[in-house]
Amino acid sequence: MEFKKETFITADGSHTFFMPELNEYYHSHHGAIQEARHVFLKNGFHYFENKAEITILEVGFGTGLNALLTCLEAEINQKKITYFGLEAFPLNENQVAELNYSEQIKEENATEFFQKIHAANWEEMTEITPFFQIQKIKESLQNLILPQNSIDLIYFDAFGPRVQPEMWSLELFEKLYKLCKNDACFVTYCAKGQVKRDLKSAQFKVETLQGPPGKREMGRGVKN
Repeated sequence: MEFKKETFITADGSHTFFMPELNEYYHSHHGAIQEARHVFLKNGFHYFENKAEITILEVGFGTGLNALLTCLEAEINQKKITYFGLEAFPLNENQVAELNYSEQIKEENATEFFQKIHAANWEEMTEITPFFQIQKIKESLQNLILPQNSIDLIYFDAFGPRVQPEMWSLELFEKLYKLCKNDACFVTYCAKGQVKRDLKSAQFKVETLQGPPGKREMGRGVKN
């Protein structure tokens, strides 16, 4: 799935990519950074306020924005994060160089961490900071192999069901459920009725939460 990507400035000033052939953005055009912080940090990372170590699987590593924000948050909160970033079609170096997240976030070390995350070798666990280590995996979710009961938190950031319906199947949600530890959670920007029904069928306890700016709702599933 290699499509033309055009750099797009979202409403909060942060970059994303737009794919004209699919009429699809990598992030919300209302604001890439604010969407990531709301969906994945506020309603995912901070769900585990009392847990000192978290293992995260991101489905849709994409630009690395969610990984960067999680790395910065791990430093602030002194949490040890093991992060698996799944991406079947990685961006190239020139595309990564176009992104302005480090300038927009304006937090100490943002540039350094972003560069280290993207410089990390694929398929190798790499320490970015003493609190954050990442393994980027170039593979499809269908072919992903990780131990069952090993994941605390899933960032589900695949392209939407209109563009990638195969990523939002009951079969894959059941696979993710098996990868999760008890009390793990799954967060996504998507709150479509069929997605919520399939998450419930996969045995997640599903919540509909307030969405980020420009979106009314988002979804979260918890493994009890």
